[in-house]
Amino acid sequence: MWRGQWALRRTGQWALERRDAGAFIGRAGSHLPKRDDWPGLEIGWTLHPDHWGHGYATEAGRAAVDWCFANHDVDELVSVILPENTASQTLARRLGFVLSEERTLSFFSQQPLGIWRLARPGTRDDPSAFGL
Repeated sequence: MWRGQWALRRTGQWALERRDAGAFIGRAGSHLPKRDDWPGLEIGWTLHPDHWGHGYATEAGRAAVDWCFANHDVDELVSVILPENTASQTLARRLGFVLSEERTLSFFSQQPLGIWRLARPGTRDDPSAFGL
């Protein structure tokens, strides 16, 4: 599936491996499903719990943000996060994302999801563009 995503939409997930051991520890990257209610080009990450708290998700998230802004003509990125996933919310904040709304999406209608947004640096919606 991811290989097709890369070919069709230039989105997909990268395998995350530890440099010292080459062990697979998770995945991170971009996602843009063809759904009417999807909020935009999404950045996401999933790491095995044994590798939480070492900065790997932050490193991967920053790389995904940089890659997406360099390779996609979008004014913002989103991250869709479950309300109880406080670790991902903390990482989203660290990467500069801001919670903009909570709503249900067709693929997961059981509960509202947090829609976190990050404006392209230097755009009108980027707070740092105004020295804030």
